[in-house]
Amino acid sequence: QVQLVESGGGLVQPGGSLRLSCAASGRFSGIYDMAWYRQAPGKQRELVAAIPSGGNTNYADSVQGRFTISRDNAKNTVYLQMNNLKPEDTAVYYCNALVRVTSLSAFNYWGQGTQVTVSS
Repeated sequence: QVQLVESGGGLVQPGGSLRLSCAASGRFSGIYDMAWYRQAPGKQRELVAAIPSGGNTNYADSVQGRFTISRDNAKNTVYLQMNNLKPEDTAVYYCNALVRVTSLSAFNYWGQGTQVTVSS
């Protein structure tokens, strides 16, 4: 059983910063891609940022230059540093990881979500 546990969400004023963390735990042999998604009320879930095991990152246009995704492979953790936050960044943020469970199988897992609210 693999679990992804997120932390770091909350309420912040426009222009402020937050750092999200997501730690993977359980029985597995490695993690391939890790990513952050978000879902605002009434909207579809969208990719915010992704970082494969090789380390090349990619970002949604709406967060490019403001958000930074990183990972610590030793800790099985992915981070999302969010700067210059805007009200339109308000959403539930979900961690996602493609986890190598055995040498022959990999599965996609989601965290439970953490609320980020940007408001004055």
